[in-house]
Amino acid sequence: MTTKRQRRSENIKEKKTKKSTRIIYLSLILGGIFVLLVLFFVTLFNLLFPPVDMDALKKKEKQIAKIYFSDPQERFLMPEKRYVFKENDVAAQAKEIVKALLEGSKAGLVNTFPTGVSIRDVKVVDAEIALVNFSKNLTKLHQGGSTAEMATIYSLTNSITQNVPGIKKVKILVEGKELSSIKGHISTRKAFSPDLELLIPEKENKS
Repeated sequence: MTTKRQRRSENIKEKKTKKSTRIIYLSLILGGIFVLLVLFFVTLFNLLFPPVDMDALKKKEKQIAKIYFSDPQERFLMPEKRYVFKENDVAAQAKEIVKALLEGSKAGLVNTFPTGVSIRDVKVVDAEIALVNFSKNLTKLHQGGSTAEMATIYSLTNSITQNVPGIKKVKILVEGKELSSIKGHISTRKAFSPDLELLIPEKENKS
């Protein structure tokens, strides 16, 4: 026959055992939740920021291209030698040329595109016409004027056609849509052919 003291001691032990069990279960649950959260955020991070194939980037070849900007008097276009990534796809190669043009001159020439303009994509139609799709900032930030619009159009056209074999004409789009003009002076509904009369002799510029 158990005494009151023994029963009290057994009750205390039982309560301690139950409390310890609850703590263990709670720890397991919290640990499981923590592991799930870690897995969730790791998965989300990998989806938002996929790993870059550094080996592929290192293996990517570069080539010299002639990118056209305005001369200091803004009357003609001058070529500036730049290194761009070499692409097998014609549209991708044209996009590399446009990206170099949008980066601006690194040799003191006058930029023909305003800062803040980005390239959306480039598509090639009829095997020889490049459709160059810009962000809406092209029309929003452009200074306007027939001279500035002409410089923008032909620096783009000459840069692409002189560096990408097979491309003979360039058409400008904004947000995927045909553009009537950049700022109201020169119609951009048609595709442009290069204008070699706007070019002046090459200066040895490299960057």
